Amino acid sequence: MPTARDQIIAAWLFAVAAMVFAMIVLGGVTRLTQSGLSITEWWPISGWLPPLDDAAWQEVFGLYRASPEYLKLNFTMTLAEYKTIFWLEYAHRLWGRIIGVAFFVPMVVFVARGWVGRALVARLIGLFVLGGAQGALGWYMVMSGLVDHPDVSQYRLAAHLALGVAIFAALLWVALDLVRPRVAAGAATTRGLTRGALALVGLVFVTQVSGAFVAGLDAGLTYNTFPLMDGRWLPAEIFAMRPLYVNFFENIATVQFDHRLLAMTVLAATAWFWWWARPAPLNREQRLAINLTAAVAVVQVGLGIATLLLVVPVPLAALHQAGAVALLGAGVWAAHGLSRD
Repeated sequence: MPTARDQIIAAWLFAVAAMVFAMIVLGGVTRLTQSGLSITEWWPISGWLPPLDDAAWQEVFGLYRASPEYLKLNFTMTLAEYKTIFWLEYAHRLWGRIIGVAFFVPMVVFVARGWVGRALVARLIGLFVLGGAQGALGWYMVMSGLVDHPDVSQYRLAAHLALGVAIFAALLWVALDLVRPRVAAGAATTRGLTRGALALVGLVFVTQVSGAFVAGLDAGLTYNTFPLMDGRWLPAEIFAMRPLYVNFFENIATVQFDHRLLAMTVLAATAWFWWWARPAPLNREQRLAINLTAAVAVVQVGLGIATLLLVVPVPLAALHQAGAVALLGAGVWAAHGLSRD
């Protein structure tokens, strides 16, 4: 049974995971509203405060007016219009800093009080390092849109999302370890289901990363039909680029097709996994986690299709991003629960 201290630490980690969940969705909204390049400098320590007077606003707006996005796309933008995109990017960066504090301060307190053993300390430090790396990777991504082309690299965007999602999953796993410690080696059936659940989590993760390439190339704004892509199962342009492998990362038609195919594979795999688990002797929590994973997968595919058909409205696209993280979280819960018993 978990101790009271374990429960407190787990509650803290679950709270931080919820904050990371919100951060991922906010990052998606920032991308969808084309706000991510509005702040052209990065001050990791001193960037807490926004512009506080007109002179400060003129300074940050002047920096933006020297950027490729302003010069090539938004050259008629006024200061008032600029503020609308500034605040979203500022909120995204500020929330990242708040998450860092919300993780670091309690970690130090718990370690100082002797509540945390060596193994957990190493895991917590690792999570904190990953969080710092995520901030640096976010700036590395933004830098790609401040040079010549007024858009961030889809490769860096995918890496940024992948690390954020990995941090979310790791936080959940460590927290679940504290409240659901391993009690015995699992039966053969449960071990098989555990491997299946972990494979499903991996598939969801790959599908999320493919979605980042869709977002990075604005590929959701084309081929807005389903299940066919403008009347074809395979778009004519699917392998138009050379060398061939480049199509999977830079060709809008191929990237969108891959994401569709992966999404349908996730749905089919989740349905198969749910059916496979039906006769297994599982406890109530394990069954709930598997049922939740299946339900979220269905909703997520529906959100993705609706987002595509309606040409990526921001609220629906943000829900789709949230659904992807929720699906991963449900899968992690199922995999962890099956591995404990």
